[in-house]
Amino acid sequence: MKIAKIIVDVPSMQTDKPFSYVVPEALETLVAIGMRVHVPFGRGNRLMQGFIVGFESQELVENQGNRLQDLKVIAEVLDFEPVLNAEQLALADKMRETVFAYKISILKAMLPNLLNSSYDKVLTALDPQVASDYFENADEIHFSSLDEVMQATMMKLQREGKVSVRYVAQSKETIKTKKVVSLTNHAQLLALTISARAKKKLAMQTFLQHEPEGKVWDNTELVALFSRDVVKFFIGNGVLTLSDVEVSRSQDYFENIETDTQKTLNAEQKAAYEAIITSQDKPFLLEGVTGSGKTEVYLQVIAHVIDAGKTAIMLVPEISLTPMMTSRFIARFGENVAIMHSGLSDGEKYDEWRKIAAGKAKVVVGARSAIFVPLANIGAIIIDEEHETSYKQDSNPRYHARDIALLRAQYHGAALVLGSATPSLETRARAQQGVYQLLRLTQRANQAAQIPEVRLLDMRKHLNDKSASFSQVMLDKIAEKVSKKEQVVLMLNRRGYSSFIMCRDCGFVPECPNCDISLTLHMDTKTLNCHYCGHTQGIPYTCPNCQSNKIRYYGSGTQKVEEELQELMPEARILRMDVDTTKKKGAHERILSSFGAGQADILLGTQMIAKGLDFPNVTLVGVINADTALNLPDFRASERTFQLLTQVAGRAGRAEKSGEVLIQTFNPDHYAIKLAQTHDYEQFYQTEMAFRRKLAYPPYYFTVQLVISHKNEEITVKKSYEILSLLQAHLTDKARVLGPIAKPIARTHNLYHYQLLIKYRFEDHLADALNDVLDLTQLRENKELRVMIDSEPQNFM
Repeated sequence: MKIAKIIVDVPSMQTDKPFSYVVPEALETLVAIGMRVHVPFGRGNRLMQGFIVGFESQELVENQGNRLQDLKVIAEVLDFEPVLNAEQLALADKMRETVFAYKISILKAMLPNLLNSSYDKVLTALDPQVASDYFENADEIHFSSLDEVMQATMMKLQREGKVSVRYVAQSKETIKTKKVVSLTNHAQLLALTISARAKKKLAMQTFLQHEPEGKVWDNTELVALFSRDVVKFFIGNGVLTLSDVEVSRSQDYFENIETDTQKTLNAEQKAAYEAIITSQDKPFLLEGVTGSGKTEVYLQVIAHVIDAGKTAIMLVPEISLTPMMTSRFIARFGENVAIMHSGLSDGEKYDEWRKIAAGKAKVVVGARSAIFVPLANIGAIIIDEEHETSYKQDSNPRYHARDIALLRAQYHGAALVLGSATPSLETRARAQQGVYQLLRLTQRANQAAQIPEVRLLDMRKHLNDKSASFSQVMLDKIAEKVSKKEQVVLMLNRRGYSSFIMCRDCGFVPECPNCDISLTLHMDTKTLNCHYCGHTQGIPYTCPNCQSNKIRYYGSGTQKVEEELQELMPEARILRMDVDTTKKKGAHERILSSFGAGQADILLGTQMIAKGLDFPNVTLVGVINADTALNLPDFRASERTFQLLTQVAGRAGRAEKSGEVLIQTFNPDHYAIKLAQTHDYEQFYQTEMAFRRKLAYPPYYFTVQLVISHKNEEITVKKSYEILSLLQAHLTDKARVLGPIAKPIARTHNLYHYQLLIKYRFEDHLADALNDVLDLTQLRENKELRVMIDSEPQNFM
């Protein structure tokens, strides 16, 4: 009898351990560690998904006080091959000690969603004899319809290459299709009688007459040329036939990309490259000014790794950066590249995951979750813009990609490179102490490209200018650049139309009914939206409080600034890039491609435009309000402001044309803004570290945040103090616990939130304390209580 140890998909403290199950005899030689299974669980024997994490002997089971005859039997094996490898399972064990999430949540985070959803497997015979013996000449069989003996047989045949398997999710095959239109009846086309007034139909009839029968078009092409109704008319009359054809999903990324060759490295790049490929004793911090050619160093390090028969992971912080980085990597490494980021559909992620698992990808480019990909024999892991907060997952499991990268690099003996023009203070401090090896690039890679001159515009002196958002200096400079056919990038770190609306008679501001936050006006949808819970409502035209009609808009979002700028400069072509304009799949690529092709003069956006963009014709970068993040209740507010301003300033003058940067601010004397003006990271680092030391914040102390949430505020406060007492019983006097205190936004999703912050250096019993907090949440009386534990939080809002 074979007994498997299985982690079941029930995220709770009581189930955060392996359970013993008997493997059916027919499957004993086929099951393996890392496979998913369905098992009966609990009193009702409800079928649950689980992961095999090991096997154990009958003697051990009996020694633990269990009777073999009481063990339940695995109901179904879900995989033909393991979906988790030994490294990933070991990684999950280590993560469980630091991220305070349940093991099942960690394991599921390592897999594409398709393997965590409802699906079935469809089998197709590849061998005529197998088709005859088992398929009764049917084209395919659903795996779930077979008994365990037949399932075992099919698994054996799949391993012998006689049966293929594909996954079907939620009753839809995981294939991508597109609609095409073919010209199928020339005679019917010629016989059609069309009214002389139907100009578009006549135009399409003439167009089709010159095309051969059998010609195929993408449906969207014809619709764009004529119209949806006109195309429908010819389909309805039997001239054209509309059909779906399968499209290779990942192939889209490989089209229209020209092959790229290695560039000659300058002395600083060459020194960094040599250091990385020859010494892998410790991680590297590659601190390089914007435009210093960090990406070319990454590319050549990865080329070296591939030549040595190894693989590489390249992480970028946001989807907006992924298209540009992906294009550069595909241009250099072609079909060896796999892509993993949240902009892909579940099917696309699954396709890329399969490509990686099958060993067909040598380089994976992606955002945070790409750190878990099942690559073997990793030679390099590179994290670009390592300071970015998007590398920290803000829902369970709350891991930081940098921490996972460190573990994986140790496991494989791989080089780990953290790159940034403005490293996080934690990373820079580790380099200062010799934990990381510091490599510097101080010059722009393009000799002709100079670090742009940055001017601060004190908006206190421009309050009487004609525009609410722009100083006259900024407007004149934008007009000058547009007239010269040069391009401008403008950043405003606030989306929507206005920050809020208010009644000028009584001061009423519409707030979200679920959250303690004012609603944001969105003019394109004519709604007030909550950016926390998603609540939307119509714009009131009279005050709900006093019935006055004096409702006014306050503050400026990207949408309002775009309208204002278009009024001031009607001849300028403006593209807006924010969360609202990039909701649709592929929107990032389309906006950036249009701007890169010179189809717009001005790119206006939120902070997603601040990083990684490299357009030679951009000669002016304008920051409309540098103070947005400066006054947030977060000890990293100054660091974030400095990083953002330095990054966005680096978008200007990256080629032969010199660049200028204008920063509008009401705080021109703040050290973060003044030092961003001179690109002086070293001075900022020294200044900020002095404050952190005085206030006992990272990197001098470690932090853990606990957020306690409940629909009743009184219970939230009571439980917060209960948890505080529990923590104090475990911690030494050297640890500092701040709070409990209401979060800055104290209510969201109809829940009240209080937070505690632990600041510590060495606390041997901290893990015990936090696991006791998790235990507390499992008590029946606390079933409506939510406790979030976040080690090294990046956000306090």
